[in-house]
Amino acid sequence: MTIWLDGALRDTGDATVSVLDHGLTVGDGVFETVKVEGGRPFALTRHLNRLTRSARGLGLPEPDPEEITRACEAVIAANPMPAARLRITYTGGPSPLGSERGDAPATLVVAVAPVTLGAGPTAVVTVPWTRNERGALTGLKTTSYGENVVALARAREQGATEALFANTRGRLCEGTGSNVFVVVGGRLLTPPLSSGCLAGITRELVLEWAGGEEADLPLGVLAEAEEIFLTSSTRDIQAVRRVDDRDLSPSPGPVTAKAQRVFAERAAAHPNP
Repeated sequence: MTIWLDGALRDTGDATVSVLDHGLTVGDGVFETVKVEGGRPFALTRHLNRLTRSARGLGLPEPDPEEITRACEAVIAANPMPAARLRITYTGGPSPLGSERGDAPATLVVAVAPVTLGAGPTAVVTVPWTRNERGALTGLKTTSYGENVVALARAREQGATEALFANTRGRLCEGTGSNVFVVVGGRLLTPPLSSGCLAGITRELVLEWAGGEEADLPLGVLAEAEEIFLTSSTRDIQAVRRVDDRDLSPSPGPVTAKAQRVFAERAAAHPNP
């Protein structure tokens, strides 16, 4: 496997990041995951724009989108595969031990790995931990993923592939690596960004393409919704067949199936919407 590290392609065995990198020691970094099909990254411009917003929010030097685009193209070309997950990681670079950031340049890593797309309906669980909709990192896609690791492990223990969070007010928020949509009374709804959820790229496109609406929703809506689905860069739109102990049938339901069809058609026609 070949990756991009700080300005050049390198074999993974030769690519090294300092043990004092702030992304490693304190999680001081941001990242993006981009779907690649047939050698083409999907919605790369939107992903790079969000990477820049996250970097600004964390106080990192602003990344160079042209350099990252070149890095992505080089990594994709060096690692041909039918479908892939492209990961862009941008950290605070080597720094003193502790929270203070050093003066070294930021670290940029672009890597790719094969992925299976088009997964069928899945099971999700709710977890007792909350998202803080007023936190310093709210809305930023950072490498501080410890809470997600714990929650996803809980989901796996219960035979699910995703865990869903409420926020501190008991309102539906998001998954560990996905946004969540529900169908209530035939309306396609998703929590607003004020809930503390990440501004997902697929979420954004579903709102634009499939007629979804933002709505402040209680966590309890999951027990009443006619349909539920998840969105993310590698899931696209994935129907939920079970939430906790509740089975949803049919899965996907009609609204979900229509959204999947519209998204697939629009994405095929506009690879960088």
